[in-house]
Amino acid sequence: MAAWGWPAGGHAVIGQRAIANLGASAMRIAQEVGGIVVLTGEVLRALVPPRIDRRELVKNLYKMGNRSVPIVVLTAFFAGGLMTLQTGPFVKKLGATSLAGWGAGYAVLREIGPILIGLMFSGRVGANNTAELATMTVTEQLDGLRALAIDPVRYLVVPRVISMIVMLVALTVLGDLVALLGASIVGRAMLGIDWSTMYHSFVDNLKPYDFLHGIYKSVGFGAAIAVSSCYFGITVRGGAVGVGKAVNAAVVAAAVSIMMLDFFLTYLSS
Repeated sequence: MAAWGWPAGGHAVIGQRAIANLGASAMRIAQEVGGIVVLTGEVLRALVPPRIDRRELVKNLYKMGNRSVPIVVLTAFFAGGLMTLQTGPFVKKLGATSLAGWGAGYAVLREIGPILIGLMFSGRVGANNTAELATMTVTEQLDGLRALAIDPVRYLVVPRVISMIVMLVALTVLGDLVALLGASIVGRAMLGIDWSTMYHSFVDNLKPYDFLHGIYKSVGFGAAIAVSSCYFGITVRGGAVGVGKAVNAAVVAAAVSIMMLDFFLTYLSS
């Protein structure tokens, strides 16, 4: 018997268990990443030729887009105002109020806007999509579609992927406009910066590429949210408990994907 009551070789056993758990986690992550890649390939293959159920597409566009407008507007407004609060005191101290709009707009258009809207979109739309598909899976509705010779990927997944990408881009555009408005309102109300100063700061210092930079990020974010949420929805196991686990896994995977994509897209465009 070793000191402190540990049996001989106890540390070795703990180390082996830690390595085994780490290996199991790595295998599970690799399996999920591989499954998402395979599903992405199936979605792309289903688009050739592009035969999409229009009713399902319109229903998802409305459900994922229109119902997300209030939360996106609220998030974007305060994000723009927060950027002004952060940069405003410094530019006023330096006597460079003409740069107040640029500081807020640059951060919102290129980074804060797409990321915050993407995370809110993932939490609301992505989680709901996973729960919906997971419920259909555990109740064997997807098996029923296959029995009727209907491809679930073409009928259910493809319209959702297209809807999420399109609506996240549209919501990002709306969110950018609201964020700039929020920056101007907060700048005028709390920092005393004139409307015309903020307007000219936006127009003179922000370029179209700053806006487009956030838009193509939102395309990538939308695709990541869509594919990950659909994957965890159609591969769920374990009944109602499995549905909850699938939703949690989809939200986490989408958040990690957004951060990774943001890093690499920013690096490639720099």
